[in-house]
Amino acid sequence: MRYLYMALIAIVTGVVLLFKVQNMESATVSLFSMSMTLPLSILLLLIYVLGMLTGSMLLALLRTSVTRAWPAQSGR
Repeated sequence: MRYLYMALIAIVTGVVLLFKVQNMESATVSLFSMSMTLPLSILLLLIYVLGMLTGSMLLALLRTSVTRAWPAQSGR
């Protein structure tokens, strides 16, 4: 099983590196009066990380809201 996990990690790492090598053209992103030019692979990585952060924050907010909305059942 250990070799299967190591093989999967190697395959995923290879696919990510291949993606990075094949997507080196630049992309320009503008927001308000600011603009930034980055390689496409770096830009997609940043968008992915920001999505993970905002998604986890939203999930934590929803969990807190649901927990507070239901009263605690005392006496059971």
